[in-house]
Amino acid sequence: MEQSYDYVIVGGGIVGISTARQLKQRHPHARVLVVEKEYDVSMHQTGHNSGVIHAGVYYQPGSLKARFCREGVEKTIQFCQKHHIPYEQCGKLLVSTNPVEYQRMQALYERCTQNGIEAELLSEAQLRQREPNITGNGAIYVKSTAIVNYRLVTQKMADEYTTIGGELSLKTEVLDIEETPEQIMLRCQIGNQSHTFRTQFLISCAGLMADRITRMLNIDTDFQIVPYRGEYYRLPEKHNRIVNHLIYPIPDPDLPFLGVHLTRMIDGSVTVGPNAVQGWKREGYGKINLSLRDIKDMLTFPGFWKVTRKHLKTGLVETFNSWWKPGYLKMVQKYCPTLKVSDLQPYPAGIRAQAVMKDGSLVHDFLFAESPRSLHVCNAPSPAATSAIPIGHYICDKVAEKTGTSWSDAA
Repeated sequence: MEQSYDYVIVGGGIVGISTARQLKQRHPHARVLVVEKEYDVSMHQTGHNSGVIHAGVYYQPGSLKARFCREGVEKTIQFCQKHHIPYEQCGKLLVSTNPVEYQRMQALYERCTQNGIEAELLSEAQLRQREPNITGNGAIYVKSTAIVNYRLVTQKMADEYTTIGGELSLKTEVLDIEETPEQIMLRCQIGNQSHTFRTQFLISCAGLMADRITRMLNIDTDFQIVPYRGEYYRLPEKHNRIVNHLIYPIPDPDLPFLGVHLTRMIDGSVTVGPNAVQGWKREGYGKINLSLRDIKDMLTFPGFWKVTRKHLKTGLVETFNSWWKPGYLKMVQKYCPTLKVSDLQPYPAGIRAQAVMKDGSLVHDFLFAESPRSLHVCNAPSPAATSAIPIGHYICDKVAEKTGTSWSDAA
């Protein structure tokens, strides 16, 4: 069976759905299709994150991350208000616990100013007043940070998209892609049936599978997706009011991840996490997950060995603490000393799709690739969920430039 479309988007996460929604709004007469291999949208990174609407404290001024995040906070909250999606602008505290972190905190405060983020420096006494259960020698208070359920946000975007005529094909796995000067053909598996979709233009928002989609089109790239597991715990209900804000550590600028934090969730619970351990399966959310294909891809990629050597000590500590709860707990006890091992209750893990270059460098900003009839989001790092609306806007602009299409801007 074959069907033809003007635009096909691969990937039903929040970035793909946001892009499809805006594409259809801009070009209402075009036939637009989203293909997603799972039974619903937002089943991977979108549905396995902390639910934070980030303000953009950490990001390099002038980067796409900083720009998208700043715009994304406002756009996401406006979307939630319009569609009556529960959210809470509870604010975030970045807590310093020693003199080294205090100096780093000052630099982070300057970065807030550079990125146009309203922030306030708190003394030890002011921190204690705001958070009696948190210990530190100071903190940065970021008022605009909020929490939400991104699965609900994505589902509402998908509902809007299909209401205005967009199509969504679930349980649809892309097996092969062929590009000709006239069109792109996607050979897919839907259940037990083979299906071919033809399109004038392809947009890939495939997340954990981004590099495999580019390889199907023989696009020359020098990156690979390396999965890192972020493991969380949930605190018992008695601790639902242990903090009034989101509590983050001051990150080490030499390390690629932010560190373990206390996150208030929109359902009222509080989570602890995430850590960052090597994943051995791109979509492995259980405690023990192995994929021979994913392992082979990593072990034969030079960048994997280079980044692993660079962060070997940290990786070993994170792996050890993954299996030894007291070690994990110690990471959060430095600013919340009242928590005990028995407070760490099971909670689903997440997988970060990290683009790594052949030279072993981590891609910290958004990364795109393209062919004459396709555009690929190769790296969409946190805060991609926060930034999904401006990212979709940016992608639609890029597609318009590539195709020479003039659209109304109704996003």
